[in-house]
Amino acid sequence: MTPLAPWQQRVHEQVVASIDAGRLGHGLLFAGPEHLGKAAVAERLAARLLCERPEGASACGRCRGCQLFAAGTHPDFHRVSFVPNKEGTRMRTEIVIDQIRRLSEQFALTPQYGGAQIAIIEPADAINQAASNALLKTLEEPVPGRYLWLVSAHPARLSATIRSRCQRVLFTLPPESESLAWLQAQGHADAAAREALSAARGHPGLANEWLQGGGLVLRREVANDLARVARGEAAPVETAQRWAADEQVHQRLSHAADLAVVEASRLTDPRRTRSLAAWFDRANRTREMLRTTVRADLAIVELLMAWRSSHGGTESSGTAAGGRRR
Repeated sequence: MTPLAPWQQRVHEQVVASIDAGRLGHGLLFAGPEHLGKAAVAERLAARLLCERPEGASACGRCRGCQLFAAGTHPDFHRVSFVPNKEGTRMRTEIVIDQIRRLSEQFALTPQYGGAQIAIIEPADAINQAASNALLKTLEEPVPGRYLWLVSAHPARLSATIRSRCQRVLFTLPPESESLAWLQAQGHADAAAREALSAARGHPGLANEWLQGGGLVLRREVANDLARVARGEAAPVETAQRWAADEQVHQRLSHAADLAVVEASRLTDPRRTRSLAAWFDRANRTREMLRTTVRADLAIVELLMAWRSSHGGTESSGTAAGGRRR
């Protein structure tokens, strides 16, 4: 298995201590920012629980249970995530009630290997209302040896009742020195690691993803586009069309929202700060809207016109342009 990062290892050891002390609850909620490896830790813990001869805090990696787990065929381990829609044309964007009902049926059966039975739901905040109600029934009627683990970067989106039924396993950003050391251990040069970590506001997992996938280059491009739109040097319509045509449009909007926060942090004018905070919310709403059938270019045009307006430009001409294109 891939070695755990230091912050992952700390969480892993804490939960293992609860397992060994018999304090592990039926439901766990692995919560914290994206890209910190919550699901990886949950899987490592599941492997340890299903191992026939665990070695300290880790699974042995050699027994029948470990071999089945590594092959993805252990009958007592279940993963619930996004599945294709009925037509098979795309992946669903939510976890639906049929998936939770199947899980409940599996949990009602005796574990095939006589030990634990574990399910990981990720991302748990994608559970829709009907599925949430079905999940609650499973959480409220725990069966010994059955473990239901939820993984979420947005736990507030889960119902308060579900959250109250789970022990929380919290992931937080590690110290900067630890993050830098880890990034360098991944093979990144010191200067690049520092730039990425600063841009990611101390988030090592996000910084690593940007360094591996060209995210920093994309972030600089987004920053340049926003600056040119604000100065009136670039047309919001043309910029929006270019962003919308890019398969990384969601990442562009994420960078744009974060850049608004960075700009706001440098200001002393409360009015301008509030304006950027409102735009940050608007950018995130636009990103969520793109998961629907909305015209991406039109939604982004309106967002960029609002950006120009917040920097002293006018919004009316862009809105009119957007209106004509509708």
